[in-house]
Formats: sequence, C-alpha cells, structure tokens
Amino acid sequence: MTQSSSFSLFKRSACEGLATAMLVAAVVGSGILGERLSGGNTAIALLANTIATGAALAALILAFGQFSGAHLNPAVSVALALRGLMPWGEVPFYVAAQFAGGLVGTIAAHLMFGRGWYSISVRQRSGLPQSLSEFVATFGLLCVVWGCVRVRSAVAPAVAVASYIVAAYWFTASTSFANPAVTLARSITDNFSGIRPEDVPGFIVAQLAGALSATWLFRWLDGAEAAGSASEGEAGGYPYIDSA
Repeated sequence: MTQSSSFSLFKRSACEGLATAMLVAAVVGSGILGERLSGGNTAIALLANTIATGAALAALILAFGQFSGAHLNPAVSVALALRGLMPWGEVPFYVAAQFAGGLVGTIAAHLMFGRGWYSISVRQRSGLPQSLSEFVATFGLLCVVWGCVRVRSAVAPAVAVASYIVAAYWFTASTSFANPAVTLARSITDNFSGIRPEDVPGFIVAQLAGALSATWLFRWLDGAEAAGSASEGEAGGYPYIDSA
C-alpha cells in the first residue's frame, strides 16, 4: 500500500484531518467509557483506553496511508520534511489539518457520550517525569517510523507503530501522548484522558525534541544512501506505508 502523489494537497490534508479526528475520538471516547465502566479502577480504564487507541491507530494508518501517508501527527510530518521526504510547503497544511481534526475528534467523542462540546481539563501532567516520558515516547515512535522505512510490507509498519504506542502507554509516566495535535485535543476533555491546557506547551516541546533526536539519530545511522532510497520508494510520502 503506497501513498499516491496523484491526490491533491487539499485531499491529502482532508484525509489527515479526518484520520486524526477519528484517532482522537477513539482516544477520548474510550477514555470516557473506560472511566464510566471501570468503577474507579484506573488500571482497567487505562487498559480499555490502550486497546482502543492501538486498534484505531493501526486501522487508520492502513486505511488512509494510501491517500495522505497517514501521518496523524505534526511531529511525524516535520520529521519527514527534515529528511526531504515531504515538501516543506505542504507541512503547514498537514499540521493545520491534524490540529483541527484532533479538536473535532474530541468534540465528536463528547457528543457521542451526551456531554457538552468540550470541557477544559484539570488533570495535571507537569514536571520532569512527565516531560521526560513524552520525550522518550516520541523518540521511540520516530525510531519505529524510521526503522520501518526499509520494511517491504503494507501491514508491518501499521502494526509496529500501533504496537509501540500500546506498549508506551504502560512504560511511560505520561501514558504516551507522543503527538502535539492529540495533546492539544485532549486539553478540552475533562476526563481520564485529559491534560490541563497549561501543561500542553511542555508536552509539545518534549515531543518535538524526541522526534528531532530520533530523526537525527537515524539520519546518522542510515546515511545519505538510505535516505535517498527511501525517497524513491515513497514518492514524497510516508515511511509507514512506502517502505512497506
């Protein structure tokens, strides 16, 4: 499954917005339902949230990868542009669509569960352990992305990315947001999956730092030759899908 360069930037950006909205709806919606059904058992709520997020992520990458590359994450789009696999002129459109889609996803989840359109989160996620967790989570995510560049399978990259996020939910103190658009979207839901608006900038800085560090690492590991071959395979697209 490969991203087609025949799709216009508008269509690809629309796919990014829609897919990110669906991802956030899965994250927030499962957080609401998990909290409602768990009877106060945080571990059960987190498990429900983890399973729904991982399953949705794998499905969305497979479904939308052929159209937009299914970045679903501003950190991924920026990282791809840094290695020449995405034109910088397209990055603002993708990023805007991802952020807008994330907010729409939260609103949709709230409406599905009979809540108000939004509720500002009061869940504190600040401090060095949280920031370090987001750095590690996003660093690992981009390592998986770059590591999958050479994989010749349409399914393997989606499974690898989703599997990593499922695992990172449980080995990071922050439960692995690893996505600036998702982070902002989760600031307008006051439930199990939320984050206070004042904690959002720190998360995003840590996420971008992690993404850039992993990108620089794999640029050094791969060298110019590997980056060039990835570019040929993807036609300006996304490693999840192309090298797959």
